[in-house]
Amino acid sequence: MLQFILRRIAISTLIMFLGSVLMYVLTINSADPLQDLRESRAENRDQLIQARIDNMGLNDPWWERYLGWLTGVSKCFVLQCDLGATRDGANVNNLLVASAGASLRLVTLATFLAIFIGVALGVLSAIRQYSGFDYVITFAAFVFFSLPSFWAAVLLKDFGAIKFNNWIADPAISTTAIAVIAAVFAVTVASVLGGALRRQLLTALVAFVVVFGLVFWFDRIDWWLQPALGLPLILLGSLLGLAFMLVMTVGLAHRKVMYAGLVTVGLGLVSYFVTGPILEDPSWLIIIALTVVTVLVALAVGWVMGGYERRVASIVTVGTALSMGFLIFMDKLLRGWAGFLDMAPSGRPVGTIGQNRIIPERFEGDFWEGIFNWGIQLVLPTIVLTLISIATYSRYTRGSMLETINQDYIRTARSKGLSDRVVFTKHALRNALIPITTIVAFDFASLLGGAVITETIFGWRGLGAMFRLGLDTVDPNPVMAYYLVAGGAAVLMNMFADIAYAFLDPRIRR
Repeated sequence: MLQFILRRIAISTLIMFLGSVLMYVLTINSADPLQDLRESRAENRDQLIQARIDNMGLNDPWWERYLGWLTGVSKCFVLQCDLGATRDGANVNNLLVASAGASLRLVTLATFLAIFIGVALGVLSAIRQYSGFDYVITFAAFVFFSLPSFWAAVLLKDFGAIKFNNWIADPAISTTAIAVIAAVFAVTVASVLGGALRRQLLTALVAFVVVFGLVFWFDRIDWWLQPALGLPLILLGSLLGLAFMLVMTVGLAHRKVMYAGLVTVGLGLVSYFVTGPILEDPSWLIIIALTVVTVLVALAVGWVMGGYERRVASIVTVGTALSMGFLIFMDKLLRGWAGFLDMAPSGRPVGTIGQNRIIPERFEGDFWEGIFNWGIQLVLPTIVLTLISIATYSRYTRGSMLETINQDYIRTARSKGLSDRVVFTKHALRNALIPITTIVAFDFASLLGGAVITETIFGWRGLGAMFRLGLDTVDPNPVMAYYLVAGGAAVLMNMFADIAYAFLDPRIRR
């Protein structure tokens, strides 16, 4: 096994080296780095040209310039990286740290959302193979997979930023639009829950009435300008979260586990009032501390009340407590929307470019308004990256789940009389998710290196902007810094996936 790991490390190092040579040569020969100065009419044009030649070492052979860059990179092994400077004298190390932080914030959120949504859709699609829901998910997956990111980004920029800002100035939804929204939601819920035709029609009718009534009521009270969940919706959402946890574990018939979940919901209602003053203007440290306390209390409730199913009861109570805590968090966050709207420039909260609408040093809002100021610009580019990745996760999960369901041990589990819930969640799903772990590694690396177009359209100052800056100015140092992160992530993730599979399957070592 050690030889296999060392061999993979050596191959990965060789690939990174050869790729860096190719990238460096292509970059310095892509255009003329002096083009802008040659067209200049400045009196000191010749002096500026000579200064840039000296600064970038344009008179040196390409291999000598590359070795200089490689020498600086080799110092990273002793934590003293020297990635050089841009042609204007900016330190590439500082530029890379700032750009990588912005890209990671965007890519990490998109990856987690894509994994959660894509895997869930893939599992449901496999369970309901050849149903209407399966056909819709399959069609949507192929559409999203082939979706040009630049086209989707431009559309979202137009409808999600420009037109939304126009609408939020005087928000109103027509009765027809409310009916369409309710109908789409009703069809979605009915197709996901499945069942006989009569049951699906009843589910769709109930969902339509509930959603139509809620949206109609929200529109009449100007909820869009001063949103909040309120205690009734928090309680309803918590009970739905408890029902979901029960269905995914022991079912609704296990009384002790269900009572433990209900006690957890009751304690959550008490905490809603107790933590109210604390959550008026908290900090992230307080939020993390409250989350830890929530988990510990939920574990205690599940352990004490679970009886012989203490482990399962603890899982149910923790899941219920976290879902209720999330709803309380969202309630407080939504209440900060009105204050953020008052501070937004010209009442237009969603910017079409940039990462922050208000400079943090000049921001005077509270904690909740600060989250909107920090994260509102994440929404649109995250949607673009998430949609494309959801298609991949859903298709791979569906295929892997279908292959697992048809295995002999699944048929044996069914022959023992186990319910579909137990067969799918405890037997099929765990094994079906093993191949997905490899896709997660590859997808994260590809998103990190492939967000150039999305970042450019939304004015996101991340790795994509740094890469484009290097190409536009024919400056290899920013381009090579981008290569170190994007290429390094792809190679490392590939190597880790091979090593992980070698641990899982010894045949791969040969």
